[in-house]
Amino acid sequence: MLRQTKYLSKHYDVQDGHRLSVYERDGGYQQAKRALQMDRQALVDDMKAANIRGRGGAGFAMGVKWSFMPWPPKPDRPHYLVINADEGEPGTFKDRTLMEKAPHLVIEGCIIGCFGIGAHAAYIYVRDELHLSKERLWGAIEEARAKGYLGKKPFGIDYPVEVYVHTGAGAYICGEETSLLNSLEGKRGEPRLKPPFPAQYGAFGMPTTVNNLETIAAVPIALEMGGDAFSKLSDLHNIKDGGCRLYGVSGHVNKPGVFEACVGLTLRELVYDLGGGVKHGELLGVIPGGSSCPIIRPDDVVDAPDPKSPLHPWHGKSALDVPMGVDTYRALGTMLGTCCAIVLSDKVDPILAFHNLMRFYRHESCGQCTPCREGSAWIFRILDRMVAGQATLEELDRLHEIADNIMGNTICAFGEGTAMPALGFLRKFRKEMEQSIRTKGKSSTGVLAP
Repeated sequence: MLRQTKYLSKHYDVQDGHRLSVYERDGGYQQAKRALQMDRQALVDDMKAANIRGRGGAGFAMGVKWSFMPWPPKPDRPHYLVINADEGEPGTFKDRTLMEKAPHLVIEGCIIGCFGIGAHAAYIYVRDELHLSKERLWGAIEEARAKGYLGKKPFGIDYPVEVYVHTGAGAYICGEETSLLNSLEGKRGEPRLKPPFPAQYGAFGMPTTVNNLETIAAVPIALEMGGDAFSKLSDLHNIKDGGCRLYGVSGHVNKPGVFEACVGLTLRELVYDLGGGVKHGELLGVIPGGSSCPIIRPDDVVDAPDPKSPLHPWHGKSALDVPMGVDTYRALGTMLGTCCAIVLSDKVDPILAFHNLMRFYRHESCGQCTPCREGSAWIFRILDRMVAGQATLEELDRLHEIADNIMGNTICAFGEGTAMPALGFLRKFRKEMEQSIRTKGKSSTGVLAP
């Protein structure tokens, strides 16, 4: 059942909704003031109860992540909050709407988050190309500081908090949290070996929590409602993923955009009810949460006869009707990711779509891990040959082997972020690829991918 909400996007359509005066008019910053006077453990417990799963791709429970920080903070080891707003995943464009239209919600979330983890400084790492996002965040920080909500005594309370915006340089790898931390420190954007994890050794070698920007923006809403009440917004089939979130849809739909709804929306509702249906033909497939998520086809049927499976309630039904949750989508063999779907119509050549994706991953590999560096380039070269009508069936089999050898053999998950969509296309469109090879690259549709 489609259940739209207007919590995160409350001021999206309000004139000057990014201004402090508008945000305060609706109770803005009252939760930050309240949080700074709470017991820290009570705040963390409330965020655990809210069951906010990370909105950046990994889906880790935010309240649990906060609880990993060492306590109490040591004087010589300050804590830091780092907000990941790099948003470099193709098909993902929801965080920038928050930065542009609700920047004070982000800043208030940072204040609460700092108190929750014992930090006095938050760094928002923003992708370089998002110029309006940076401008709005800088403006919101200045407004909040001038009003006394940031600084040495926010709201007159002796708990210093500062928020800074750090500009990235447009590297996809810096969306991975440890690469982001290296970049924040002025180093090359490459992933770090874990352990140690950021909670032990993060920014500047100090205990650090890294949260996605939408994740931190949900914090004031969850605190105002109460963690339990926020979690119950999505108490659909007990999918263990609380609250509301932003959903993006792009590609071949009539109404591309960003929409807010309770967690548990289905792809069918996102594509047809919110996205206005498929443009240019019928549905070929949906990449559900950014380009690194394996594709779902409309004829995929859920096979989950085991009552213990998170997918059991949808056994025998279309994958399009499974609620979009972190655990449900993992069980489907894909990922929820950033919850921004890319829709492909049946007028698209899936081989060209696959080729287009692998061009991106070949270009964006940081090169630190051999399987990712060489594997992404090798996959792209074979697809180049396939598109040119020169590939063989043996090379098609080799694509499976290369992608399988990337999985689990890299420092960070971005290698797997290349291999998983590759394996998804190979499994779902094997017949089309065999046909293309036999016909020397002649497309079944003759239409280029978006």
